[in-house]
Amino acid sequence: MLPKEKWKKAWEWKKLLAEKKTSPKEICEEYLKRAEQDKTNAFIKLTPEWARGVAQSVSQDSQDVMSGIPIGLKDNLVTKGIETTCGSKILQNYKPPYDGTVVKKLKDLQAVVIGKCNLDEFAMGSSNENSAYGSVSLPQKENYVPGGSSGGSAAAVAGGLVVHALGSDTGGSVRQPASFCGVVGLKPTYGRVSRYGLVAFASSLDQIGPLALDVQDCADMYDSIAGYDPLDSTSANRKNESCGLRVREVRESKSKRDEKLKSLTVGLPKEFFGEGLSDDVRASIDACIQKMRAKGVKFKEVSLPHSKFALPVYYVVAVSEASTNLSRYDGVRFGPRILPHENKTTLEEMYSATRGALFGPEVKRRILLGTFALSSGYYDAYYKKACQVRNLISQDFIRTFHDVDVILGPTTPTVSFEKGAKSNDPLSMYLSDIYTVPVNLAGVPAVSIPSGLGNHQLPVGLQIIGPSFSEPELLSAAATIESLLEE
Repeated sequence: MLPKEKWKKAWEWKKLLAEKKTSPKEICEEYLKRAEQDKTNAFIKLTPEWARGVAQSVSQDSQDVMSGIPIGLKDNLVTKGIETTCGSKILQNYKPPYDGTVVKKLKDLQAVVIGKCNLDEFAMGSSNENSAYGSVSLPQKENYVPGGSSGGSAAAVAGGLVVHALGSDTGGSVRQPASFCGVVGLKPTYGRVSRYGLVAFASSLDQIGPLALDVQDCADMYDSIAGYDPLDSTSANRKNESCGLRVREVRESKSKRDEKLKSLTVGLPKEFFGEGLSDDVRASIDACIQKMRAKGVKFKEVSLPHSKFALPVYYVVAVSEASTNLSRYDGVRFGPRILPHENKTTLEEMYSATRGALFGPEVKRRILLGTFALSSGYYDAYYKKACQVRNLISQDFIRTFHDVDVILGPTTPTVSFEKGAKSNDPLSMYLSDIYTVPVNLAGVPAVSIPSGLGNHQLPVGLQIIGPSFSEPELLSAAATIESLLEE
């Protein structure tokens, strides 16, 4: 019989499968049942036929960490023959003719895909209120947001609808909803996970990342999707090292955890603890720091002086790249088209009517801003200058990692907020990502882990940042800190 516990991690399920206490089919049916009864709107589309087909064929004795495990895929990851909408009306009913690289990898590993997760339209948003298919609710509090843009993926994991989920992180869109929902979310080093089959928002920033209930599951899923891909021109051709094995070593050995803590030097950037950080989040992070200090962790105040420019730099770079990437959605090649004068409609009228009616307000705002930033006479003043400052932000991180192993701080300045609270104030909404966007601009990896509760008993996230391609060390450090916080 299937155990009754609602939230169970993948490594726990694998243990039960190995002991023949349940089966992939039983696990699949239980998660499908939960997903069908979901009230958070975490999914745009469920895929029960796909899930059941895989669950039937999975070997009970398979040793692979992903085989037979229910997962969700953010709906900007293309899936062959299954709708991929990016949360937009302009891709309604679009069925891709191929699978993205990460989707193919998970298919080959026989992961059980429960459905395509909801998101802010084209991954543009911090609250998951911008989806054409309805907003997503925080599982812990119905009228609060789960964060964005991977809010559906985070809510599906936090709500026990899947064990793992994949999201995409352009400016914090895995880590910020992970923080709001109280789960673990990883943004890998840029180029570490193939972007082939990820519908592009801002190509120099986008990175696919896993969401899970603990660091072990997060590391195992990362191992399953990371690696060089010749189909992605930005993919890094580097040797893979098992993060899951490194995490398992510290998770299962208290002596190794204690040794890790005593050898760790952590940077605390003063820019992450200044004005704008809410008192409840600050108190939660301070409590974590005190626990770590008591175990021998060495702390050092550091500075990322150019991070104060990260938000304006990010929104120039992101909207500029978005305006270019979204130019392909014109009613000709993808999705529906609108012909206001039927067969007498001109090409320009069709473009205008289709994009005007089928793009949402946030996407339109970013296209307009990006087109302006790239226009003649403004390119040097905005986009070029933003790229120059982006390089300075990256250099700040490189310099800081000469002195510390990881950088630690809050993932978000506040806990989750009520739906509609920031809808009419885009700047306030953008500030939700103030601690996450520098990481994307620098291309370094970062993970958010739960660190306690803030106002209204809502989750607080602790962000841990590492140097480029340091995922094994970063995740083993995160697992060590996670174990300490759970004591």
